[in-house]
Amino acid sequence: MATTAPKKFGDLEPSKWPGERLGLPEQGFRSVARAGRRIFAILIDWGIALLIGNLIASGPATSWVTLLVFALMQMIFIPTIGGSIGHRILGLRVVPLSGGWVGFWRPAVRTLLLVIVIPVLVWDSDQRGFHDKIAGTVLIRA
Repeated sequence: MATTAPKKFGDLEPSKWPGERLGLPEQGFRSVARAGRRIFAILIDWGIALLIGNLIASGPATSWVTLLVFALMQMIFIPTIGGSIGHRILGLRVVPLSGGWVGFWRPAVRTLLLVIVIPVLVWDSDQRGFHDKIAGTVLIRA
């Protein structure tokens, strides 16, 4: 009986659409969120955090307070309402690949990587940022 070695990442065929390898549809409900909605959602979240940051602090502290508010919003709203305020306004949801509830650790890891920005800029063919890959999540259309 011959055994086949598991495929290495470089041996995988490219996806026909983002999310194909994850078993997600090409478009519509539960499809992978595309860049336009993702960018607009983060702008909404950052705008809300900036508004709150400016109300709480002034001067140089405003930047740090804004970042903290942004991170707290992500870590509170993803496990409770399924995504950030921006995500939900745009009909998006953060879900774990394994199914079920996203829990608390995934949003914490995802947010930590999100606030250092670089992992967000690294995407795979399923349009998942490195922060989603490490957290085992995917941003889908709800």
